[in-house]
Amino acid sequence: MTNAVESQNNITAKLGLLESVMFATLTTVPCCVFLFINVTMLFTLRSKTVFRETSRYILLFNLLFADTVQMALIQLLYLLAACSIRLTYPVCGVIAILSNLTNAISPLTLVVMSLERFVAVCYPLRHSTIITIRNTAVAVFVVWTFNSLNVLTGLILLLEFPFEDLETLQMKDFCTRERMLLGPMSVVYDKAYTYFVFVSVVVVVTSSYIGVIIAARSASTNKASAQKARNTLLLHLLQVGLSILSSIYIPFVLAISKFLNRLIMLRIVIVIYVCIVIFPRCLSSLIYGIRDQTIRPFLICHLCCGLKRLRNPAKTKFST
Repeated sequence: MTNAVESQNNITAKLGLLESVMFATLTTVPCCVFLFINVTMLFTLRSKTVFRETSRYILLFNLLFADTVQMALIQLLYLLAACSIRLTYPVCGVIAILSNLTNAISPLTLVVMSLERFVAVCYPLRHSTIITIRNTAVAVFVVWTFNSLNVLTGLILLLEFPFEDLETLQMKDFCTRERMLLGPMSVVYDKAYTYFVFVSVVVVVTSSYIGVIIAARSASTNKASAQKARNTLLLHLLQVGLSILSSIYIPFVLAISKFLNRLIMLRIVIVIYVCIVIFPRCLSSLIYGIRDQTIRPFLICHLCCGLKRLRNPAKTKFST
């Protein structure tokens, strides 16, 4: 989440120009690599009919889209801080709205994807009637609508702040999503919504995992399908766990900063920032790009910019 940017910004502000450029590069390079992978995966998911007309690939596209936007916004805010650029409240507010809009899309989409896997294993005969393209589109719409209402509520709370009492709309601090929580009600609401989302996601994904394990013991269940679904749900739990870890990034950084010097602290912060904040946003691409036999050949082809062609493309089962 963008919580990670705030501590990074405070540390970066104290650095010299050369150090700022060096540490900005150390975060920007992996971020650009992950963005390239995500964008390629998004293109791959729109390149074939099977991906556009299969529910789990539609959900995956929605998940990756939110992660990609969120990753770009996080790195943008970091680079603005590294360049000592302070925005005005309206500009920062727009970025904060986009960040809030995509912030909870990923965990909520993971809920829908987990339920889809649960239905596929526990109710295989009804899967095709329950998990349809129409129902998937409705689920995606509900996810975005639910989070849009959260953004609207936050915006209403933000408008109650007395901006007319400020001498200037120029921000004194670097722009982060948290800097736009200008009133106590905004802070309380943001925390309540975040806790509600994460608790709900953990409960649903865990329940789906337990349901799949129970179903796998049934003689009528496809063991291979159940095993694959169980592994997928475990990966979903890992993704949720990494999202939760990113939310406690600041307290952890502040705690260890009391015992370490600046240079060592910066190295640790960069490693944690890339591993916990940036990398999870690319995890879905890597998981499905490597594990999914249908996606893998197309993704490799697109990642190599067409230099590596698919073997026997005419014999590919899923072609447009």
